[in-house]
Amino acid sequence: MTKDFFKEMTEASKVKTEIVLKYFDAWSKIMKYKADRLAYIDLYSGRGKYEDDTKSTPLLILEYIIADPILCNKVITIFNDANPEFVDILKNEIDKLPGVYRLKYKPVVNNTVVGEELASLFEKHSLVPTFSFIDPWGYKGLSAKLIGSLIKDWGSDCIFYFNYNRINAGINNRLVEEHMNSIFGANRVKQLRQKLRGLTPEERELTIINELAESLSENRTNYVLPFRFIDEDGRRTSHYLIFISKHVLGYKIMKDIMWKCSSEHRDGVASFSYIPANHQYSLLSLYSYKTIEDLMEELINSFAGKTMTVEEIFESHHVNTTFVLRNYQDALLRLEEQNRIITDPPASKRRKIKGKLTLGKNVKITFPPR
Repeated sequence: MTKDFFKEMTEASKVKTEIVLKYFDAWSKIMKYKADRLAYIDLYSGRGKYEDDTKSTPLLILEYIIADPILCNKVITIFNDANPEFVDILKNEIDKLPGVYRLKYKPVVNNTVVGEELASLFEKHSLVPTFSFIDPWGYKGLSAKLIGSLIKDWGSDCIFYFNYNRINAGINNRLVEEHMNSIFGANRVKQLRQKLRGLTPEERELTIINELAESLSENRTNYVLPFRFIDEDGRRTSHYLIFISKHVLGYKIMKDIMWKCSSEHRDGVASFSYIPANHQYSLLSLYSYKTIEDLMEELINSFAGKTMTVEEIFESHHVNTTFVLRNYQDALLRLEEQNRIITDPPASKRRKIKGKLTLGKNVKITFPPR
């Protein structure tokens, strides 16, 4: 990590922190009524503050917990950093937080190098519902085993930093082959090297991210959602935040959060990317970047001859797309306007808000047969 990293928070770091905090907010609001204890684990926590006194994720998470009487009595927080200086600074900053004494479980701050031993430790023990944040500077310590060990138990989700630039360079570098194998799996890395031959940079990126998602999905039993960050020059991908959950509800919640945090929206469809201001970036077709018109045609073809509610349509179609519920509602409203579907209740019996016709989740949609 460079000496300048903690001088001040960059705009990209602000977006990253916003995504983590918003998901912790949503996750904890659900889980605090479902479990006696919860946990938040941050394995690369840093020092807690930037040199300009801006708080980073560990302190912001703790402040959120302290402000909620239920979470105060339920959440176990575990922070870790390999840098002993950062650990000492973080401990000191935690001790200064107003109301920190109200926490039932005193925050644990460890000074450990993340690796195979730690992954094995998590793998062997059952965890309470846990939200984990893995934010390494490079990729050392990051492994599929570590991620899997943190989400294996009920109610547990994870967000991790995926340094695309470093990993893209490392795939064909035999000196870091062990690290690549730990992330993708040895067989998948071999196959990936073959697939990447002769590809354009855009195709290469798409292939790497798809392989990562496939390796983490464990035959589609896990839900994986990437959010891309463009470098400060606005020219290429810097890194990703990758979210992984075993439950579709977590996936839906995170998709809405990433939708709102995206720098660009075209006709209501998000880029799922952060692009620095004042830069024009040619969006990759990384997620088969589609329009509402594309979605309209997909729905007509996928549900031909069927009658379903708006919610049922959304639930059965949205996984592995960039579309959120509002996109489906927009697409269906346009199909209704074009008389290509039948709605129950019809438009004449539904209310308008600010002059715009609504389409609730329980409205029934009948698609014409092929």
